[in-house]
Amino acid sequence: MAQDFWASSGFRLLGRSPEGWLVPGDDYLRHFLARAELAPPPEAGPGERHLHARLQDKPRLEIGAADLAAVEDADARENWTEFLRFRDRLLASGSLEACYADQFRRPGVDIAPPFLDALAQAIVRALLEGTADPYLARAGELLFRRQRVSIEGGRVLAADASTIEAYAETGGFGNVGRLLRQQQTPVATVKMDVLNAENLPFYFLRDELFSFLLDLTPGGEGAKALAAVLERWVARLAGVRVAIEPVERVADERWRWHVGLDVESTRLLNALYLGEPVTDEARRRLATLFRLTFADPADALAEAAGSPVYLGLAFREDHTLKLKPQNLLVNLPFARAS
Repeated sequence: MAQDFWASSGFRLLGRSPEGWLVPGDDYLRHFLARAELAPPPEAGPGERHLHARLQDKPRLEIGAADLAAVEDADARENWTEFLRFRDRLLASGSLEACYADQFRRPGVDIAPPFLDALAQAIVRALLEGTADPYLARAGELLFRRQRVSIEGGRVLAADASTIEAYAETGGFGNVGRLLRQQQTPVATVKMDVLNAENLPFYFLRDELFSFLLDLTPGGEGAKALAAVLERWVARLAGVRVAIEPVERVADERWRWHVGLDVESTRLLNALYLGEPVTDEARRRLATLFRLTFADPADALAEAAGSPVYLGLAFREDHTLKLKPQNLLVNLPFARAS
């Protein structure tokens, strides 16, 4: 049975174009006004509260420089400036998919990362509409949430970085836990479970907690699920059908093309491709590899047609990982503009 999840994505507030694209309406814009970055805190001044109330009433209202200048707090003014740039770009694009793809055709990305992640989350939620597979949903989180990776017993385990940080601060007990830690009162550690066959049904009960670890070891369900999500991502945003499968290593004397799915893997794959020295420690950070093939070789550039493209996913020295799904749109060898 299909499951609903990620209510915070605003997916249920989106319309559909005749082509099936995700169309933002007033309620979708309003859901951003409830976020911590924009909702006025108790100490907010009247200028900030007035601006918020006006946009709550009319989310498409044109806001001038004087309206922004009336916001008392400098950080709040910056947040409102970023939101309005995002809002205007989104409405001009007509759909979330068009807005997202357009950002990476520009000379520079000028939408703030939290808003790009919000677009990615809603798009991934659409890709997974109708699914009952928790592995797909958990793998989809990687496209819009930073991870912290550990290697345990040969397994590559990805945990949500923000959840880890919150647990470290509060022990998983919110403000009460934070208070107890400030008073140096021992707080029991909240265990994050690796998603597996036994606890799969609990994912959709805890989807907004982002509290499951995903095993990304090649050959496991997590890596397969991530490959499936990336296939759907390319199909929706680039209009090209591809097949992606996890692999343990690149064993290809005719290696022609690769794409790093994050900054670290791009650097490592470039070095390996050029035959430059790579330390064992750096190789260990290349956590997961995938092989991508085009369903129709004509969709690939001539120099890549008929050859696989290798994708890498790596974590930094501090064990954090931020997958950049836009790299698949920008760096894959498409024969034509998507």
